[in-house]
Amino acid sequence: MKTTTLVILLLVSTLSIAQQPVSIFNGKDLSGWRVHGTERWYVEKGELVCESGPDKQYGYLSTEGEYKNFELTLEFFQESNGNSGVFFHSQVEGTKVSGWQAEVAPLGHHSGGIYESYGRGWLIQPDPSKEAALKVGEWNTMKVYVNENTVVTWLNGTEMIRLTDAKIGSIPGRIALQIHDGGGVRVRWRNLAIKSI
Repeated sequence: MKTTTLVILLLVSTLSIAQQPVSIFNGKDLSGWRVHGTERWYVEKGELVCESGPDKQYGYLSTEGEYKNFELTLEFFQESNGNSGVFFHSQVEGTKVSGWQAEVAPLGHHSGGIYESYGRGWLIQPDPSKEAALKVGEWNTMKVYVNENTVVTWLNGTEMIRLTDAKIGSIPGRIALQIHDGGGVRVRWRNLAIKSI
């Protein structure tokens, strides 16, 4: 009886630990991440910074590990232009990242919407009434929930979209942050954490 109770307690404890958010950015360097392209990614004052380089092309910073079902939370601050994104279930070949992007963009450009890169394009955009959830000139909190075929995003506590898509649920992939082409982009990131589902 004591052995059974101990096993149950250990299982409950293990499940509890497994379901806790885990930081994927250490605030010191780019350990656990890979840079794709010539745009700039670096750490400053404990924050992750992306900014356009001289080539003014698309750039990505991807996790080394892959994820399938998860809840990702992070904060971003759009210092200049701010056209970026958070990719998930991504496959990376050089600077070609195919997968799905939760949009991070200036006001009026569908932050929290889901765009399929090298595929179907926009799958869903937030209702225009929800655009006001984006805080201009402040830190914003985004949450991306992916569980099999279901994707939900929140921006500063406002549910932006809810999508069911079998293609999304079919494969795992990397998390990747994007910097848009065209130059003049600078975005800060912090408190990136993921919880497996």
